[in-house]
Amino acid sequence: MSELVLVRHGQATFGAESYDQLSPLGHEQVRKLAAHWRETDETFDCVYCGSLRRQRETAGELLGLVRGGGEEPREDAALNEYDGDPLIRSYLRDFAREEGFDPLPEWPVRDRTLFQRLFEAAAAKWIAGRLTPAENARNFERWPDFQLRVHQVLDRIMSRHVKGSKVLVSTSGGVIALALQRVLRYPDTEAIATNWMVQNSSVTRIKYGNGRISLMQFNSLPHLERAGTQAMITYR
Repeated sequence: MSELVLVRHGQATFGAESYDQLSPLGHEQVRKLAAHWRETDETFDCVYCGSLRRQRETAGELLGLVRGGGEEPREDAALNEYDGDPLIRSYLRDFAREEGFDPLPEWPVRDRTLFQRLFEAAAAKWIAGRLTPAENARNFERWPDFQLRVHQVLDRIMSRHVKGSKVLVSTSGGVIALALQRVLRYPDTEAIATNWMVQNSSVTRIKYGNGRISLMQFNSLPHLERAGTQAMITYR
């Protein structure tokens, strides 16, 4: 059996001009994971990541765990997270006021709690196919398209790496949630709910081979669930 080890990127810079980079805490979270794996002698055959900066930075922190060294992360944009901004903008325009967000929040939303409420409400409309992008919207991706590209990239990676391979994948919470859906075949509403549970720098393990695929571990934080580091656990 071979293994996919999916890592959600470390904490990004929520509220900053550019969200797409690791915060200082995000770098430290991933360094703690790398140190934990060095302690347990865990190594990998290769590392994949999306093209987003926070995913590439996370992969870079873990690159030293590849057997033999010297190989750069294998970048595949199909491992990118969906873009939540056009989803929330569409929701604000068409649904927010009637669903109790009155007055409408100013954009961009800086408050983490309010942002999460909006994000969850927008995502519910998204998976139901009820969001309509604005004419000038960029990076609006429909739920079935996001779902298909994630399932396909996971299948591609698994088909390339067989016979006991161990592959590390640096990606994001939505991709990890759909990886679980690919394995457990649960409905779309459960997939998006799983998205909100995935913690920064957490580890999810999937075994595959001989026509079988199984979830072995989800959202594990062995490197942070220790005395002195639990305050480093974050969702956003």
